[in-house]
This record gives sequence, structure tokens and C-alpha cells, in this order.
Amino acid sequence: MLIISSILVFLSSFIFLQLETENEIQMYLDRSGPFVGSDFPRINGIDGEGIKVAVIDTGVDYTHPDLFGWGEDGKVIGGYNFINENEPPIDTNGHGTQVAGVIASDGQIIGIAPKAKILAYKVSENGEGVSSELIIKAIEKAIDDDADIINISLGVNKTNSKIDRAVNLALEKEIFVVTAAGNDGPNPKTIGSPGRNPKAITVGATYNNLASSLVATLEVNEKPYTVIPMVGSSKIDQPITGEIVFGGYGKINDLNEIDVKDSILIVERGSDVEGELLYFSIKEKNSADAGAKALIVYNNESGIFLGELVHEFVESDYNPQIPVVSIDREEGLKIIESIKNKNSASMNLFYNPDFVAPFSSRGPVSPFYLKPEIVAPGAYINTTKNDMAYNIASGTSYAAPHISGAAALLLQKNPELHHHEIKSLLLTTTEPVSDAYGKEFLISDTGSGRLDIENAFKASLIITPPNFVVNVSGNESKFSKQFELKLINGTLEKLDIKFEGPEFIDFSYFLEGNNLQIKMNVNGKDFGEYEGKLIINHAESRYTIPFLLHYTSGSVFVNQQDQKLFFEVKHPEKWSFAKISITNNKNLKTDTTTITPEKKSSIKIYENGEYWIDAKIRVNGTTSNAYNTIKVTTLSNNIENIQFNIPEKQLGLIIVIVIIVGVIGLLKKK
Repeated sequence: MLIISSILVFLSSFIFLQLETENEIQMYLDRSGPFVGSDFPRINGIDGEGIKVAVIDTGVDYTHPDLFGWGEDGKVIGGYNFINENEPPIDTNGHGTQVAGVIASDGQIIGIAPKAKILAYKVSENGEGVSSELIIKAIEKAIDDDADIINISLGVNKTNSKIDRAVNLALEKEIFVVTAAGNDGPNPKTIGSPGRNPKAITVGATYNNLASSLVATLEVNEKPYTVIPMVGSSKIDQPITGEIVFGGYGKINDLNEIDVKDSILIVERGSDVEGELLYFSIKEKNSADAGAKALIVYNNESGIFLGELVHEFVESDYNPQIPVVSIDREEGLKIIESIKNKNSASMNLFYNPDFVAPFSSRGPVSPFYLKPEIVAPGAYINTTKNDMAYNIASGTSYAAPHISGAAALLLQKNPELHHHEIKSLLLTTTEPVSDAYGKEFLISDTGSGRLDIENAFKASLIITPPNFVVNVSGNESKFSKQFELKLINGTLEKLDIKFEGPEFIDFSYFLEGNNLQIKMNVNGKDFGEYEGKLIINHAESRYTIPFLLHYTSGSVFVNQQDQKLFFEVKHPEKWSFAKISITNNKNLKTDTTTITPEKKSSIKIYENGEYWIDAKIRVNGTTSNAYNTIKVTTLSNNIENIQFNIPEKQLGLIIVIVIIVGVIGLLKKK
């Protein structure tokens, strides 16, 4: 499913009208670009010249004046149509053209890297679905065509190991791979492939740097809920507080029967009368006339939605009087259930361009690495569209190409950078993203923060890795990690390192040459999951390295003997059973086994590398987690260590052939 096929695609013309100034239509990509620092490289003569960006999508409309030309002298220098192989990869849907426009449009709209070239790979015709097989073929073709960067603003909403292997192959060829997180937020664990790939860079979406980046918050009995302001609502000077009252469908008759004065009213979307068109504008007017201070409309089906107060069917003199927000059906019903007794609520509408867009998919995807790793503007992005048009669109599909364009600028500046070094520069130089109350979003929402190209461009230090995960337990509370510090210029003098994290962690560090060694010692019994950061200041640049800490009561120990890994589980309480999974972090292949206090177990391994150990321990009817990692470097390259990945049907056929050949040989001997 294409990542853009979400409920929040904000393409309507009323938004465009909202964003106009008098007698002037503003090109809003030129807002998000400067907001993330794209002007600084251009002032210094860096514009993406000589960099090839592969766009795996619905094709690209290379007849558009801002993306004009097919072939060596055009903007789109090549590509392939995997849908109709005898035709060029022209975009008839619009999604791929919008993505390419964010990266490299060069006309009325200026992309992040306007002189970069595009390779267009068409893997979807209608924008409603995409084959994982075609994504893989497109990645392989981009490798053959010597792409420098691959942008994948589409994907599947589950893990796909074959796509992950194709992405890994591109990374091995030193191609920088950018993937969109997806539009299934705000729920956690909503990132699918290829966004789940640990080595590609996965991008979530924030609002754009626009006056239209209106954000809404709602708290009921001090519990926060995710709400979206309806188009036509306005910023309010201070939060609205009051009791929440349920008002049916928001009809006049519904409200005449209850006292809604000075309340925050909640009503259901639609009507209980078949065929009745009960517009949001009608619900708003009825609520305001009855004395409500604000209105919440919950969905009449699963999911959240973007509503319009101002539309072509409203009365000419209609103007919204009170703020209106939409909410998911399930959360709306929870609110109604919670307000049966006396309640208090607070609603706020304000401008915040760095607020994470509600649709942006969230992590985590694994206990061993962080996703998403970064966010970029992905709401209300004005960009190119097929048929020589322009369009305002929203989705992580448009956040990802901001990163691809930024990578093109960094690669032009320094062509010798490896893909993981570009990733480090982008991730460690971000700006923090905070909510309405000044509290930073979770790492699983934003990664290290919001893209800042100017910061990345000025950076003189590459830090590897740019983020990390700490897995400790009650039995093993110490953790150490080494970081490589690579200088682009200057020296490591006056390097300042600060630790921001839980107070029960003792932190220390030392420098040895170009390596930074850190140590953590976790004290106490406050088991749980925690976040923190290392802040490194060097040569007037600030670098942020986020980390996630898993502090578990139980432990899993692993020991290698020849080709086998043996496991031991410890827990302060009596445990009865544990399921242990090991994952090769290179190919993400996972094997499992089970153990009990009386029964030991092992898993055979076939290649060197780092393995992630995940134990699910059964304790008194509940499950307790424990994690570990092991690096295997001692396996020899003999035939015993080769693992043949032959499909079962093919393997069976091979066995049959071998048997037949053997029988024939015996008959001949007789």
C-alpha cells in the first residue's frame, strides 16, 4: 500500500486558499526548505549538481516544467517502468511526481537539491497498491544504474525480509537509502518495510513552517487524546477549559434537551437519519448557538479524519465561531464513557511547525535499534504534480524526500562520504521537537529530532554510531560503548560531552585517539524503559546522540561454543519457561528455541556477525523481557558453515533427481 494512501492527504483547494496572501500564491516548499536550512548550502554553491536520486514510486511526469526532460540532458535521466515494460516511467497518478518535486524541482518551485538528477522507477500505476517484488526489482535496477541515493516513499505495513535484503544490498554498494515511516500513526509499532530496515534512514513527519500548521491538544481528566483541528478553526489565545458534554449528533433537537453552555461538546460524525447531510459546519453552528465553547467530533467508523468547516456548500455568510477538532472513534467513545461522572477537560489550538503530525507512523520496531531516526516537514507541502500542476500534499512520503535532498547536498559537498557517514551527519545535527507543553517527543516518535541541513553542512565531526540502545539487567548492570569520531576538519581539542538521562545512571567517558569510550552503571531497582541523550559540543557545533535504555529484572546470558549459541536465563523470581529468539543483524534472519530451568537449549549459527538475543521469560503467569547481544567472529569459512537457502519445493525436486540418478547408476552397474 502506498504510504500516501492515508486519511490525511490534505489536497483540497480550500487549504490552498487559506495559505494565500493577497494577490500572491506562495510556493510553500520554499517555506519548508529554508525552515530546515536548505538556503545555506545554496549560498555556498551546493545545489545537488552531479547527484543521481532514484525515486521508486508511481513514476515521474518529466513533462512538468519544474522537472522537465527525459534522457541524458533532462531532469529525469533514466529509470524503468515495471508496470508496462515497453513504456517510459511517466507518472499518471501524481505521487511520484510530488516526491521528485520535493527533492529536485527546479522552476516555479525549488526543491531541496534543485540541480540533482532523477532516476524514475515506476512500481505502481494507480497509487493504491504496490508489489514488494517490484520494489525489490526497482532497488536492484537503481543499483545497476549507479544511483547515489534511493528514495522509497512507499512500502508495506508489515515486515518483508526480501525488501530488507534488497535495501541491504544497495547499502553495501554505498547507496544512501531513505524510507518513509508511513502514515499509520499516532499508534506505536506502526512502521512496516522498508522503513523497518535498521541500516536505511527512516523518516517521520512534522508540520511545515506555515501559519497553517495548526495543532490541537486535548486532555480529559488529565489524560491526553490525539485530535486534529478542522480546517477553518483558528488559533486560540489560551486553552479552553470546561466540562465535556455528549451532544448526540449535534442537531438542534439533540442540544435543546441538554445544557451545553460553556461546555466542550462532543458529538458523533454524520447523522442517525439515512441520507441526511449533517455537515461539520452545521454541527459547529448549532453548538456555538447553544453556548458551547468548543466542539469535538468523533468518527462514525474506525480511525481519525480531517474535517472541513469551510466548503462549497456552506452559506455565504458562514464563519466558524468556536474551535472544532476531530478524534478517532474509539477514543471518542472512551471520552464519552469517562464523562458519566463530573469531569474536566482542556483544549488548545496553536501554531507549532515542529509538532509531530498525528498521521506519522511511530516506533519502536525492535528492542535493538531505533526507528524512526529523524523527522522532517511532511504536512502542507506544496510540490509538483503530474499534468504540469502543483499540489499541496501531506504524508511521510514528503518528509522522506527532504532527507534525500539533504543527502544529495552533503554528498556533492564531500563525494567521499560513506552512506553511514551521511546518515550520522543528518541524525546528530537535528533540532529537538517538543509538544504543546515544551516536553520533547519520544524517540519512538521523532528519532533524534527534526532535520537541519545547515547544522549538518557546518558539522566537522562524524560520530558513529549516531544512536544506540542499552540493554542491562539486575544481574548485569554495567554497559560500555565505543564511538568512532571522524574529523572532517579541525582537531578534537575542546571536546565537551554531557549526559542527559536517568539520575540512577553513573556515567563516565574517556577519549583514546579518535575513539570515544563511554561507560554506564545502572543503580537501584527502577526497572523499565528509559530515554536519554549524549550531547557533544565541538567547534561551535552541537551533536545529539539519543539512546534507549532497557533495564530488566531478568537476564539472558549467551555463550558461544563452536557453531552453537547456548543460553542461560536468570530471574529474581521463580520462572518456568522462556522463549529465546536470535536475529542476525545483517540479514535479519531469526531463529528461536525454548528452555526451562531443567532443560537447556542451543541454536546453531552459520556466519560471523552480531546477533540480537530476545528472551520472553514466563514468571508467575506473566511475561518478562530480557535482552543481550553477541558478536561472533570465530567461525571458519568451511563447507560446514554454509547455509543453503533453497526453497522447500526446489530442495525436494533436487532430492528426487539425486535419487533417480543414483538408482540409474546402480542399474547400469548390474
